[in-house]
Amino acid sequence: MKFASLTGAVALMALGLSGCERGGMVNSQICTEFKTPAAGQTAVPASGVVDAATPVDECVRRWAYSLAGSRDGADVVAGAAVAACGSTLSRWNQAGLGQPGPNDQAVSLTTGEPTNAMAEHNAFAQARALLYVVEARAGHCAPPPATNGVPAGV
Repeated sequence: MKFASLTGAVALMALGLSGCERGGMVNSQICTEFKTPAAGQTAVPASGVVDAATPVDECVRRWAYSLAGSRDGADVVAGAAVAACGSTLSRWNQAGLGQPGPNDQAVSLTTGEPTNAMAEHNAFAQARALLYVVEARAGHCAPPPATNGVPAGV
């Protein structure tokens, strides 16, 4: 009788752990499923829509999910994800330098504060990274595949 109870308990524990990532049940409704891009290519979002912000968004998503397991606060982890994507963010900013108007001072539609395109790009990256860290933690999501410590597709 004890053997049957013990076997049942072990089976239940194994079943419970089989669906776990990062210490809880995975919420597939929240988690991003990362696909490994072909060699030399960057990832394309699931929507298939690519615009100037897409490389930054995809980079911070992959780094945020990769770093979400850290015990640091979500804002610190998000800042690290943005820092890891510094070159991608710089390319986005450089692309806007030669265009008329985007570097002029404007008023943020969100905060009402004076801003410019580069500040808005950085704010976008910070906000998305924070969202993705919290999303990965809340959903107990698996990080993307990585090579030599760098998420695939970055």
